[in-house]
Amino acid sequence: MTADTSVSSTALLAGADRDDSNYTARHLLVLEGLEAVRKRPGMYIGSTDSRGLMHCLWEIIDNSVDEALGGYCDHIDVTLHEDGSVEVRDNGRGIPVDVEPKTGLSGVEVVMTKLHAGGKFGGGSYAASGGLHGVGASVVNALSARLDVEVDRGGSVHTTSFRRGVPGQFKGAGPEGAFEPTTGLRKTKRIPKTRTGTRVRYWADRQIFLKDAKLSLETLHQRARQTAFLVPGLTLVVHDEYGLGEGGSKGEESFRYDGGISEFCEYLARDKAVCDVLRLSGQGTFKETVPVLDEYGQMTPTEVVRDLGVDVALRWGTGYETSVRSFVNIIATPKGGTHVAGFERAVTRTVNDVLRSAKLLRVAEDDVVKDDALEGLTAVVTVRLAEPQFEGQTKEVLGTSAANRIVANVVAKELKAFLTSTKRDAKAQARAVLDKVVAAARTRIAARQHKEAQRRKTALESSSLPAKLADCRSDDVDRSELFIVEGDSALGTAKLARNSEFQALLPIRGKILNVQKSSVSDMLKNAECGAIIQVIGAGSGRTFDLDAARYGKIILLVDADVDGAHIRCLLLTLFQRYMRPMVEAGRVFAAVPPLHRIELSQPKKGQDKYVYTYSDRELRETLLDFERKNVRYKDSIQRYKGLGEMDADQLAETTMDPRHRTLRRISMNDLDSAEQVFDLLMGNEVAPRKEFITNSAATLDRSRIDA
Repeated sequence: MTADTSVSSTALLAGADRDDSNYTARHLLVLEGLEAVRKRPGMYIGSTDSRGLMHCLWEIIDNSVDEALGGYCDHIDVTLHEDGSVEVRDNGRGIPVDVEPKTGLSGVEVVMTKLHAGGKFGGGSYAASGGLHGVGASVVNALSARLDVEVDRGGSVHTTSFRRGVPGQFKGAGPEGAFEPTTGLRKTKRIPKTRTGTRVRYWADRQIFLKDAKLSLETLHQRARQTAFLVPGLTLVVHDEYGLGEGGSKGEESFRYDGGISEFCEYLARDKAVCDVLRLSGQGTFKETVPVLDEYGQMTPTEVVRDLGVDVALRWGTGYETSVRSFVNIIATPKGGTHVAGFERAVTRTVNDVLRSAKLLRVAEDDVVKDDALEGLTAVVTVRLAEPQFEGQTKEVLGTSAANRIVANVVAKELKAFLTSTKRDAKAQARAVLDKVVAAARTRIAARQHKEAQRRKTALESSSLPAKLADCRSDDVDRSELFIVEGDSALGTAKLARNSEFQALLPIRGKILNVQKSSVSDMLKNAECGAIIQVIGAGSGRTFDLDAARYGKIILLVDADVDGAHIRCLLLTLFQRYMRPMVEAGRVFAAVPPLHRIELSQPKKGQDKYVYTYSDRELRETLLDFERKNVRYKDSIQRYKGLGEMDADQLAETTMDPRHRTLRRISMNDLDSAEQVFDLLMGNEVAPRKEFITNSAATLDRSRIDA
């Protein structure tokens, strides 16, 4: 360290003189006990906002859940009181109340005031627990303006209180009452010896937490539901007396699930099942070197044998999303860890092995990757072991390296047994899973090839665009327009009618593929769909980049008949499914070509010689209006069967010229409704569509039918 750096650090941190010799041991600050927690709370609970406030509650709840894991507790009550305090009750064994010989303090005081103290270090109290570091309860105590503990044990109720970690006794309710520091527990009343349990009530210290930090009832319900799934037979009841519900409502919610993680997997899965929920269970052992306190009070490195239990529930569905929830001793690990890595590796490897042995993958095809094997998978991965190695007190990532190997071995063995089963029902489900994985792999490869081929073209690459595209000269995206024209016959007229400066034309032949009923690979193979995606130049599906689109407006120009309406619906299905951001941005339009042309016999000055109507009803109303006003017109009213029957001037004037045309913007104000309509009209299910047509027949305007 240079002299300048040393002086600067001393001045900033210790406030000493600028002389290096004044920086001595007396400037070093040693934080004792719970002082470190109050000085650096974020190190223990992650933050001092709402997330940290919720973490404190998890620490207390997890201590009660650990009793349930050991089989000593089956009921936990969590109460959010009106005064802002939180209370957690359980019917477990109760925190030990006898005196701990080394400290001379009761077990309750040791747990609540000493960091790294608890029943989860020696292995005698808990075979597996959510608590690991022994700091949970003491951290909550340090960050509470008041904390009360009541323990039912040995035929008595033992009680004590703490103020910011200091044991004592309050006189009065709440943290504002007078406080007298004392040690030891007080017996308040006699109870039956068979009654045991612990009650912890605390008031979070607002000197520590941010003013806007508050508990979330929804998050609490999610955590309680999750825990009830993971510990079958445990009942968790959340009492909201504070009024965190919607509109300030109060209430009570109870959670109990006897089906365990199989029921949890079913709850999480939202898509249609491809197979039943599979339960993969097993265990393994590993050796670990840990420091152990010997009879002389020395910490000695000792090799111990650990048991690790694995329990996994999973099922594949028809969807495309992957949902993997992982837990260690019922503590969620949202960022995964070694157990999740082992699970994903085993699933991918096992699926590849079975696909190769069953010859479902061609010799020239590459192995499926993790994303293919996990597509549509919903899984709950749980492991149980003593003293797991987490990364930090928040326990979001499991670091125990042996979990990777053991989980992988259990999952590989159990999953292979299912995928190679000869039982009739299981064999059919296994084949459906394998077919889905292979389809996902081939779709991924096709999409990658398509993405590489459809990257936005530079000026030098513009020659790779489809030859039938009649592009515009302008490179101003906001001004440019792409007309997707029905039929080559209409293209010739449209070329003469357009303004080639900013209007581009792309003809399509007939009716394109119904992509609602087709796979991604089939869509990419379709020439018309591929040409549309290539010309727009922004990709498709998840890789669609709205900023890369080559045109500001996409205009669907089809005939004004039933076939034209069907083609427009097919085109909109393509945009809705693979280029939805274009629709959401309001950049997709439908042109409105006329259906009839009326020629006036003797138009007055300033009156157009030709009048266009867009429906049979509008034609009738226009003719009646002419008769009332004595406007003469020729009897040979022209009805356009298609765009190709129109002259270029007529098409330009009515449909393409921005000064005169009418465009209908395609919008998706209600995404769910739009999805349902597209699925109804264009999806695979025939029965609902048939019912819709039958029920809607009475409302049909029969005059609109071409006969």
